[in-house]
Amino acid sequence: MDRQRYNSGAEWEDIAGYCRAVKVGKTIEVSGTTSVRDGLVIGKKDLYIQSKTILTIIEDAIVNLGGTIEDVVRTRMYITDMSQWKHAARAHGEVFSKIKPATTMVEVSSLIDPDMMIEIEATAIVG
Repeated sequence: MDRQRYNSGAEWEDIAGYCRAVKVGKTIEVSGTTSVRDGLVIGKKDLYIQSKTILTIIEDAIVNLGGTIEDVVRTRMYITDMSQWKHAARAHGEVFSKIKPATTMVEVSSLIDPDMMIEIEATAIVG
C-alpha cells in the first residue's frame, strides 16, 4: 500500500505519533486541526478566525499531498461552545459553499488548549 505523509511541524505530531495528513491511494485524511501556527493559537476568543485559519491549514495539507480543497468530501467540526456555531458555519460556508461536502458539527467539553475553540478534520478524494 502506497502511503504518503504530510507533517506540518506541530509539536504534537511527534509527541502523539501522528502526522497532519495521510494519503493512501486517492484518499487524503487530514487529522484534527486547530488554529495554531508557530506554537501560538491564532484568533483567541474568535471562532470565525480560528475556523478560517484551520481551513487554510487543512487546504495546505491537502495541496501538499497532491489534492485541492475541491477534493474534500467530508469535514468534522468539534466546537467547545455550540451557541457560537454560526461563526464556524460562516467560515466553512465561505470555503465549501460550492463543494458542499458531508459534514458533522458537535460540541465537545474542551480541546487540548483552553484558547482553542474548534478542531476540524477533513477527508478528500483526489481525482
